[in-house]
Amino acid sequence: MRSLSALLLICFALLAQAATPELDWLELMPASDRKALEEMPEITHDSPENTGFSDKGGLRQGSGLPDVMYSTRTVPELNGKRIRLAGYPVPLENDAKGRSTAFFLVPYPGACIHVPPPPPNQIVLVRYPKGFALEDIYAPLQVEGRLAIEKTSNELADAAYVINAASLRLITEDNP
Repeated sequence: MRSLSALLLICFALLAQAATPELDWLELMPASDRKALEEMPEITHDSPENTGFSDKGGLRQGSGLPDVMYSTRTVPELNGKRIRLAGYPVPLENDAKGRSTAFFLVPYPGACIHVPPPPPNQIVLVRYPKGFALEDIYAPLQVEGRLAIEKTSNELADAAYVINAASLRLITEDNP
């Protein structure tokens, strides 16, 4: 009987995960921004001393990059929607045990730290009060929770969305 209960719990967990849609990063951008991004000339990802960076972190508006690189335009239909989103963490806050409780989730590794940050509508602030041990910022995570349109700004970057995470997990070869 105990194994049947465990099997049912696993089935319910898988069904709940399947019921939460996985969002693609480009779905966070309005169609006009996706089009502008596709038509944008290639930018180089030089060091933070590049003239495109502000001395306070992030990109400086007016540095010659197209406006889409600073876009905070969002997709209103996503506000309040429960989603799953995979990306890379940029740590912001830790608890007393050193576990990460707030971080930016970004679509590619090293964003906001070693290369120009993505547009604000491609950065999601994740709040996870339970905290988790962040051992590698180059290891992808999948976050699940309710997405909210909320603009946030700090010295690293600006974000146009927030997720109060219900759960998160490390993506590995064994656990894609």
